[in-house]
Amino acid sequence: MTDEHTVPAGESESFAPQNFIHAFIQEDIAQGGQFEGMTVHTRFPPEPNGYLHIGHCKALIIDFGSAEKFGGLCNLRFDDTNPTKEDTEYVDAIQEDIHWLGFDWGDRLFFGSDYFEKTYELAVDLIKQGLAYVCELTPEEFKEYRGDVGVPARSPWRDRPTEESLALFEQMKNGEFPDGKFTLRAKIDLESGNFNMRDPVIYRIRHVEHHRQGSKWCIYPMYDFAHPIQDALEGITHSLCSLEYEDHRPLYNWVVEHCDLPSKPRQIEFARLGINYTVMSKRKLRKLVEENYVSGWDDPRMPTLCGLRRRGYTPASIRDFCERIGVAKATSTVEFGFLEHCLREDLNEHARRVMAVLRPIKLTVTNYPEGQSETFEVENNPNRPEDGTRQVTFSRNLYIEADDFMEVPIPKYKRLYPGGPECRLKGAYLITCTGCIKDENGNVVEVLCEYDPDSKGGNPADGRKVKGATLHWVDAATAVDAEVRLYDNLFSDPDPDGGDKDFLDCLNPASLEVLTGCKLEASLASAEAPASYQFMRLGYFCPDSRDSKSGALVFNRSVSLKDSFKA
Repeated sequence: MTDEHTVPAGESESFAPQNFIHAFIQEDIAQGGQFEGMTVHTRFPPEPNGYLHIGHCKALIIDFGSAEKFGGLCNLRFDDTNPTKEDTEYVDAIQEDIHWLGFDWGDRLFFGSDYFEKTYELAVDLIKQGLAYVCELTPEEFKEYRGDVGVPARSPWRDRPTEESLALFEQMKNGEFPDGKFTLRAKIDLESGNFNMRDPVIYRIRHVEHHRQGSKWCIYPMYDFAHPIQDALEGITHSLCSLEYEDHRPLYNWVVEHCDLPSKPRQIEFARLGINYTVMSKRKLRKLVEENYVSGWDDPRMPTLCGLRRRGYTPASIRDFCERIGVAKATSTVEFGFLEHCLREDLNEHARRVMAVLRPIKLTVTNYPEGQSETFEVENNPNRPEDGTRQVTFSRNLYIEADDFMEVPIPKYKRLYPGGPECRLKGAYLITCTGCIKDENGNVVEVLCEYDPDSKGGNPADGRKVKGATLHWVDAATAVDAEVRLYDNLFSDPDPDGGDKDFLDCLNPASLEVLTGCKLEASLASAEAPASYQFMRLGYFCPDSRDSKSGALVFNRSVSLKDSFKA
């Protein structure tokens, strides 16, 4: 390995620990020993059998971020040792997601399958050392013989002669046996209290086409055997894993100690990310996709990074979310509202303000001259003066939200109704409702009002107090039509994975509402993803990256304006 593509150093000049992983790494650097003089080197090892989701994002940020903090390196290595569900589609998508989040692996892109030949040689060497043997137990027998707490496991093949195991293992490699006929097991300790050490399987037969190796191999190493070998061959110093691998660490260390490898990496575990109202099992996410409960891996209700990106989540908001929840050993569940809170904070700072009417009703300003129009100069974002201003057109005929008018108001209603208080049209004029027009069925189809010509900009010239609400609006003559999709949680249960529940029974039937005939201000006619906008009073929205196009706009609601999360 070379340092040609070193990750930016970040905070490396201080090395101040931010979490227990960084403290361990700093301790290793200070003590020297096996890490003396070595560059901190981590890896992110996704399995290419699905798309990355928000849970992977935590691991990704820990792996790349730890390397960045210590001025080190981080490899991207695809764990493609199980060919049954792997595909180049996922390989490409994972790389796109990592780049989108702002990380880069330089020339350090690897595949677990790159090491199949070396891994096979090391397995052969273990057999020669008397540390591995070919076993003929069926899966049913394996369960029967695995033992229990205080009861050792058994294998009648444990003392098989070395030469016999070598010959059988070669025949396994040559495709002479069907799936499940034999396995190769490490000879460790059948009485171990850690069941992962009870002579674990390290190779199995699978006659499956591999997405990169084709049909070259029909035996594949188990992850627990392949992973430490790959780490050591790549010079990884710190192998950062989620907490379920803590009980596998003795096996990781055993492989490193008993195989002829160039380095000895250290495995450190951290708690996985859990979020309520969400499932993050790739098997379950795949089921949602393959059985058409969602429109695809990038459905904006999915917790996948491509789904979050399509919904309008920004890299900054996701990184901020992961950094703020921190790194811990204890498993916990984070509120989905906190993820929304982080997005809302980012978009509030950067998104352009515009006006859009999602459930339009016509508003006619009866005392405004017909055929006349004017423009108002409005700020694109009051938080960012550098974003400048834009012009918004005003005329006699406008659109407002249907629920901004009530013919018979409820108590404390401060919007438009006949004889009601003055209301502001955002940035334009004060208006007073004078009545409405109904169709033959008695439905209101048009609201009538008068404006105060001396209140340009929405402020009374005489300084009187305006008791009504401020309303957003769109000029009917210049408005553009759009479809708007309102998203809610995909699951109505905060713990769809919990207990004996079938997660599919927890699907939220109201997770998507599609509105057509929405009216947007003219400046949005050419809007394209990944731009984000605040629709005043309504929330944050973005053009749909798959379906929106000029003349047929589609917007997704990223997050509402109301923040229910209590920090």
